[in-house]
Amino acid sequence: MAAIDKVKVLLVGDSGVGKSSLTHLVCHNEPISNPSWTVGCSLEVKLHEYEEGTPKQKTYFIELWDVGGSSSHQNARGVFYNSVHGIILVHDLTNRKSHQNLQKWLAEILNREGGSKKEDFDPEHFVGSTQIPILVVGTKSDLVAQIRNNNQPKSSFIAEECGADEIFVDCRQRRAFAAGTTNAVRLSRFFDKVIKLRYHSGTSLGPFSPNARRNPPSTYSSPSSYNSNSTYNSPSAYNSPPSYHPTSGYPQSTVYPSSLSYTKTHHND
Repeated sequence: MAAIDKVKVLLVGDSGVGKSSLTHLVCHNEPISNPSWTVGCSLEVKLHEYEEGTPKQKTYFIELWDVGGSSSHQNARGVFYNSVHGIILVHDLTNRKSHQNLQKWLAEILNREGGSKKEDFDPEHFVGSTQIPILVVGTKSDLVAQIRNNNQPKSSFIAEECGADEIFVDCRQRRAFAAGTTNAVRLSRFFDKVIKLRYHSGTSLGPFSPNARRNPPSTYSSPSSYNSNSTYNSPSAYNSPPSYHPTSGYPQSTVYPSSLSYTKTHHND
């Protein structure tokens, strides 16, 4: 079987908004049974069919990097922002502050290379300076429906400013991303955009790659050849920064367990 290309997608947002629950639901098609806090970063992987049903259909790996939202780890988070191809901004629909803070999360990612402490987010500068795809996800939609007498949540201003798609989800619902639903269609469309920018736009690197003259590893071995003794079998491995090649400066190739099912102890940030 041929090697499978990959893209890296960050999930960022305040602590407690449900990033890990969302990641687990997307990757396993079922709610997480025992959520807990993410320390550092948790990595999950899913297979995605790019432009499914067309002659261009191809299987890709989507790496979902669930970044812990604790403010005490802010200075150490930058290591996870290397070579990013897409961003999912997650907020709690019952917590307005978590939505407002999405601007700070975007600013943190955009400014990490220059070491800037600036927390302001300029949407015009963002749209003009990068094409990175963004998806905005509002969690706990069931609670909002109860509060607002079953009315749909309002669209967020940051989604409009960034030209991003937006979905509302109850991460406790198994069918939140069932095939054919609006959420599933928008999520698939977002992943297609990420893959298109990374592999089909005439550029070899994503917008946040630190050095455009170098190519990071971009393929995995086929599932049949995964090394079951990989260090990623250890849950604690998810909370450590990835190892970098001493010459190229890029993360070294990741080898996943053959089951593609990870046992994690740090969840539901």
